[in-house]
Amino acid sequence: MREPFEHVVAEHGEVVWRVCRGLLPQHDAEDAWSETFLAALGAWDRFEGDRVRGWLVTIAHRKALDVLRASARTVTPEEGVPDAPAPPGGRDLDLWAALARLPDGQRAAVVHHHIAGLPYDEVALVTGTSSAAARKAASDGVRRLRTLLVLEEA
Repeated sequence: MREPFEHVVAEHGEVVWRVCRGLLPQHDAEDAWSETFLAALGAWDRFEGDRVRGWLVTIAHRKALDVLRASARTVTPEEGVPDAPAPPGGRDLDLWAALARLPDGQRAAVVHHHIAGLPYDEVALVTGTSSAAARKAASDGVRRLRTLLVLEEA
């Protein structure tokens, strides 16, 4: 017998949140997180397999892409207004802000592998690349994050 869907949300909700937040600003990540679990709930009876985490991360990735596509078509008058006030002394070591500055492929690979904990083979499936390309994108992304965070620290 399959476990109740509430247990799936409790077990994997944090990972799905980190994926959504890694790919999107917080207000959009909240919507993508909800949409992920609504879609998963609708398909739960048909899901076959034991890789629930990978399945949910794939759904979250697609929901995040949907949000990004929709926001690309929408003009926002607040463009350039920061989400939060600048920290004292201009120092901001916010990982989410640094992730947002990565190219899409690197950001997706870093989020899916390092934050969601998926192996590179599954990252490749989610992002539509090869395992080697996913590994390279994650490596390049981590190297870029280190550079960004050191520059912000200085």
